[in-house]
Amino acid sequence: MVGAGAGALLGGPVAAVVLAAYGTLAARALLRRRVRRAADRAHRHDLDQLGALAADLRAGLPAGAAIGDGPRRVARLARAAVRLADRTGAPLAELLERVEADARAADRGLAAAAAQAAGARATAWLLAGLPLGGIGLGYAIGVDPVAVLLHTPVGGGSAVAAVALQLGGLLWAERLGAAPGRAA
Repeated sequence: MVGAGAGALLGGPVAAVVLAAYGTLAARALLRRRVRRAADRAHRHDLDQLGALAADLRAGLPAGAAIGDGPRRVARLARAAVRLADRTGAPLAELLERVEADARAADRGLAAAAAQAAGARATAWLLAGLPLGGIGLGYAIGVDPVAVLLHTPVGGGSAVAAVALQLGGLLWAERLGAAPGRAA
């Protein structure tokens, strides 16, 4: 909203639309990054807690209420391991260690997939930034491309269409490059 207001005051309605779109994209990216980091921290905490519980069980300490109670996959698997150990008499420490090892192996696979997709994401961001180079080139040859984009009907339509295509391309690249098992 701040970008739209500033754009409307400084450059008119086209600038308002462009800055609103880019501001929304930036706010969405920051929010998604914060949510992803919090989820990753919670996941690592669950794994560490699971490993500590398995070590305590191996040392002969009681299990207590250390099993996670959230909807996350590790907590669900840990609760399933406790139920299995209760019903069949299987060693709970070994089951928990297997759940932890499986979750850590899955994390390594997801990290490898994210590393493979990093090149595609970087290319998408580079392509999205190319219009800035075109604007700079326009100024270099003595034309005022911003005035054309913001204050002519053809330029305004081109600017809005370019922003829509950029946003669509970035969202598409994000979806294609999303790690499997993570929310896109």
